[in-house]
Amino acid sequence: MSTDTSSPDGANAAADDAPSRAELAARVDELEASLAEATAEDDAKKMSIIATKGSLDMAYPPLILASTAAAFGYDVTVFHTFWGLDILHEERSKSLKMSSVGNPNMPVPNVVGALPGMDRVTTRMMEKRIEDNDTASVQELLETSLDMGVEFQACQMTIELMGYDEDDFYDGVTTGVGAATALQDMVEADIQLLV
Repeated sequence: MSTDTSSPDGANAAADDAPSRAELAARVDELEASLAEATAEDDAKKMSIIATKGSLDMAYPPLILASTAAAFGYDVTVFHTFWGLDILHEERSKSLKMSSVGNPNMPVPNVVGALPGMDRVTTRMMEKRIEDNDTASVQELLETSLDMGVEFQACQMTIELMGYDEDDFYDGVTTGVGAATALQDMVEADIQLLV
């Protein structure tokens, strides 16, 4: 039976290359943290919302759903296209209107709603109701959602169609997003909503 032993010079060279116990422990901690981060991302549920309407009453549903889902830990993306883009437009979002015609929940019949100036009246009625109930404004909900990590996307085709400039949108809004990106986001989402 033979017993091979390394020469003292070989043993020293191997010992010099081997990491210390502290280095191994630090590397294990680093790998565990990376694994925990990767696992946490995999467990996060994802919600994808498409916002297509830009009236005052239709600005609230995507914002309320997005902020609530984010509060529950969802990874939320809201893709704004056509009139829904006005919700993200810094100036236009401050003057969203309501249509008094064709809205079955408006307290005025369509015949009366079609009269000149009725959209201003119904918009003011809703703004007063929002104020009286101390409901967050569209801008407040948008900023809160951005702070919570909601990704708001502005449709590139609609930006070009409406003649908007990318600087017109709130800070934190992702501009230049195409339909293909929105579709891919929906495919990966646990919940998909069209508002």
